[in-house]
Amino acid sequence: MFNNIGFEYPYVFILILVFIFCAVYCKAKSATYLIPHLNIFKQSNQKASILINTIKYLIALLAIISLASPIKKLDTQLIKNDGINIMLNLDASGSMKYRDLDKNDKSKNRFDVVKDIVKDFIDKRKADNIGLVVFGDFVMMASPLSFDKNTQNEILSYLEVEIAGQKTALIDSIASSVNILKEKQDTSNIIIVLSDGEDTASTIPLNIVIKLLKKYNIKAYTIGIGNANRYVLNEIAKQSNAKAYTAFSKDDLALIYEDINKLEKSEIDQNKIILKEYLYFYPLFIAVLLLILLIYLRSRE
Repeated sequence: MFNNIGFEYPYVFILILVFIFCAVYCKAKSATYLIPHLNIFKQSNQKASILINTIKYLIALLAIISLASPIKKLDTQLIKNDGINIMLNLDASGSMKYRDLDKNDKSKNRFDVVKDIVKDFIDKRKADNIGLVVFGDFVMMASPLSFDKNTQNEILSYLEVEIAGQKTALIDSIASSVNILKEKQDTSNIIIVLSDGEDTASTIPLNIVIKLLKKYNIKAYTIGIGNANRYVLNEIAKQSNAKAYTAFSKDDLALIYEDINKLEKSEIDQNKIILKEYLYFYPLFIAVLLLILLIYLRSRE
């Protein structure tokens, strides 16, 4: 019952020692009168004095408890602001139709295998703000930056090869992702771009994209499937302080995304919000009532 109850300012309880010291050594001096037959009133006054002193000490104790600010911890919530902004750029060009990544299941083409592994990657990045981009002849935003992992996995399920055309606008897709991430400079930003072929449709030069990545401090991890354009992918990763990977199988691809998952860690566990209920009103209210009673009893004396 009292497991979640504590005090914001426990050091205030030192005042109890001060109060005890004053009660013993700081008594008020008053005039002394000699009254004959004083023992007649002694018994009744003694009972009243015990009651008044008890009320006085209770008032002091309850006031100190209120000053210590008793609280009840209701819940602890994690803040997502310390996650990473991740843009997942996926090649959906015509060459992604080939069925050579999953050696055990030839019914799946390259894009199907990629989708399965990317879904697993998204599920592991619970703290992160993730966006989806697919590219072919043109670049298409499949999902804006979002924490809604379930919706993103559902969107992935509906994406198909050639949904954005047959060609490969690799560099344009990176420029598009940079344009989204450049407004998010308060957190870490990365792009994970996957492609299986030469860039055949981009209108933006490679050197411009590299300058943009450096300007906005964005890492671009690159994954080439098979004999993809390794020079371009390696250069993009190198110039943005990231890593370039090559995958020849489903297992290679899974290991690559797992490696990136380990390299880019979120710090979400360091930021917490503790929901509290303040309870100082209750001892304070009782102390006020007792004070009124004390004043009444004093006036009767």
